[in-house]
Amino acid sequence: MIDDDLPLAGTAVLLRDGAAGLEVLMIERPDHGSFAGAWVFPGGRLEDVDRMPRAEIVDDARRAAARETAEEVGLTIDPDALVPLSRWTPPALPPAGAPKRIRTWFYVGAAADAALTLSADEVVTASWVTPASVLARHAQGGIRLYPPTWVTLHGLTAHADVAAALQAARDAAPRMFATVIRGRVFLWEPDVACDASVGLAASGPRHRLLAETLPWRYEVSD
Repeated sequence: MIDDDLPLAGTAVLLRDGAAGLEVLMIERPDHGSFAGAWVFPGGRLEDVDRMPRAEIVDDARRAAARETAEEVGLTIDPDALVPLSRWTPPALPPAGAPKRIRTWFYVGAAADAALTLSADEVVTASWVTPASVLARHAQGGIRLYPPTWVTLHGLTAHADVAAALQAARDAAPRMFATVIRGRVFLWEPDVACDASVGLAASGPRHRLLAETLPWRYEVSD
């Protein structure tokens, strides 16, 4: 499939300041459908209502992220307040059992401390959690995460509060992740092994998630 023809989606990485530090809203998906049984951020595919004439795709996906957040957890988010964080393009040949190929924009934003109203069809439960605590539960085999979620959580651990996380996103261009899979190793440019003719052990730049065993390990060259 040509990547430019991929369906599009928007995901909202919603933050608040909690007693233990920065917290992010995560939801558990039902054991059927896309991302079955996984913990993810609210979001979903673009619909016609999200598209505006002459608008950029990044803005259409931003509206989808806000709309899906309202539908899934009942939070009203201003799309214009969401800051583009990353774009994820799935591998050309995803592993068996992987969700349908969709290119997804991730946005980060602050959320008001409001009650959640969960969509019974799309959400099993939802929690405000520290990124480090989610990664620790995953490392122990307690929950299921997909690589884009894991990498995003890993990045959030660098920030002490919402203001710092939002400022970092505003100061940097959105990161573009075009995933290459070699077994249970997920690779992104400029990793040397994105070239299929190069072995995983070859010397050179690293940008990879090692997911063969728990805990997963993230390697990024300086």
